[in-house]
Amino acid sequence: QVQLVESGGGLVQTGGSLTLSCAASQRISSMATMAWYRQAPGKQRELVALITNIGSTTYADSVKGRFTISRDRAQNTVYLQMNSLKFEDTAVYYCRYAIGIQNYWGLGTQVTVSS
Repeated sequence: QVQLVESGGGLVQTGGSLTLSCAASQRISSMATMAWYRQAPGKQRELVALITNIGSTTYADSVKGRFTISRDRAQNTVYLQMNSLKFEDTAVYYCRYAIGIQNYWGLGTQVTVSS
């Protein structure tokens, strides 16, 4: 069992930056992949960024060049650095921890980008 707690959400103006943190209740396994998803009102949850067990990253086309996912194993934490934020980035952002066939989810943190 892994518990995940997201933080760092808030209100930011278009063009601004925000960093989200996801703190895991235990060490992030070297076998695990971590990801950030988001869900806007009326839309399905979508993958934003992913980092594999070996550090490879993948981004949604909509955030490439603007968002960066990273992890700090010593702090049991994964981050999402968001730059050049757009109104369309407004959503609840969720942290996901995946190992084997198991997925663990945080409860989310709200990011609101003012237009």
